[in-house]
Amino acid sequence: MRVVIAPDKFKGSLTAPQAAEAMARGVAAAWPEASIDQVPMADGGEGTVAALVAATGGTYEAATVTGPLGEPVVAFYGLLGDGWTAVIEMATASGLVLVSPEQRNPLITTTRGTGELMLAAIGHRARRLIVGIGGSATNDGGAGLAQALGYRLLDGDGREIGPGGGSLGRLAHIDPSGRRLELESIRVDVACDVTNPLCGPHGASAIYGPQKGASAVMVPVLDANLAHFAAIVERDLGVSIGDLPGSGAAGGLGGGLVAFARGKLQRGVDLIIDAVDLRERLKSADLCLTGEGAIDAQSAFGKTAVGVGRLARSLGCPTLALAGSIGPGAEAVLEHAIDAYFSICPGPISLEQAIAEAEDLLRTATEQVVRGFLAGERRGSDATTEQSE
Repeated sequence: MRVVIAPDKFKGSLTAPQAAEAMARGVAAAWPEASIDQVPMADGGEGTVAALVAATGGTYEAATVTGPLGEPVVAFYGLLGDGWTAVIEMATASGLVLVSPEQRNPLITTTRGTGELMLAAIGHRARRLIVGIGGSATNDGGAGLAQALGYRLLDGDGREIGPGGGSLGRLAHIDPSGRRLELESIRVDVACDVTNPLCGPHGASAIYGPQKGASAVMVPVLDANLAHFAAIVERDLGVSIGDLPGSGAAGGLGGGLVAFARGKLQRGVDLIIDAVDLRERLKSADLCLTGEGAIDAQSAFGKTAVGVGRLARSLGCPTLALAGSIGPGAEAVLEHAIDAYFSICPGPISLEQAIAEAEDLLRTATEQVVRGFLAGERRGSDATTEQSE
């Protein structure tokens, strides 16, 4: 019998690889004969590199790049086991975690480091890039990334504009003649799970700008600058990103990757499923176990566990999910993909205790869930035997 274990991270307590390992120990305790395949998962956000490196037997690589405020930072990317796919979390180069709260200012923060990290991966022979764009500190529409990739973003005097969303209003012309030639043969897949357009009341500046330090005065300036930027991109590059769903992700980096790297915006979990070859790994499985920190009404709208379960169901493989907490509306996941879900908490417990003991709680809960599954399997087998007699 074969079990595929494909959890996301349990945020604040366990990475996806740690969760998979704890669940594997639980399966082994209940079912020593089981063949276990650990496939840590992610949705393109935090933890994606760790999950894919672990799931594919890949390696970590480091590069010194330009941080969001222009300072050098050491960022990491993963080179996957296939040897030609690299996975990048833009937050490691241009993320909000790199900027202290008092320094957050999307008028000046740049995505240049993300472009430099992409070039580092390409220099390591990567021919496909998976770029997760959550957690950005930026609102520059990917202008900094474009400059790192060799585009010249010029003002009316023919000089390069400065960093940040505050400089986009000065943009007069985009010169693509210096674009790095190696980009021509690179496939860029962008993990993007939001549909916000670049501009307007639901755009990058209005929805996400304040969490990056934008004041009420800054937001309309940033929005107008992005609208101007989109108009120049369409005029000079022939790419329309202003109303493109998802173009507003990461302060407009979603649109920037489309315009400057021919990126394709896709649901994060679908990208990860493809990268770890989960379909093939599930084809011969008797049981799929997944999980994440919380399962609630929002989980049905593209969360990792549901993405895994939907695929497993299409292949006829039963899927059980474990979660740190079960929230209102969690039953919606049963309609989409999950056959049953379980909390790892044995009873009333503080959040602090749940986090501190997450590994043991997950292992124990997994063991009991699998024992229940096996009991049902035995009952079904006994019934079949009785009928045949």
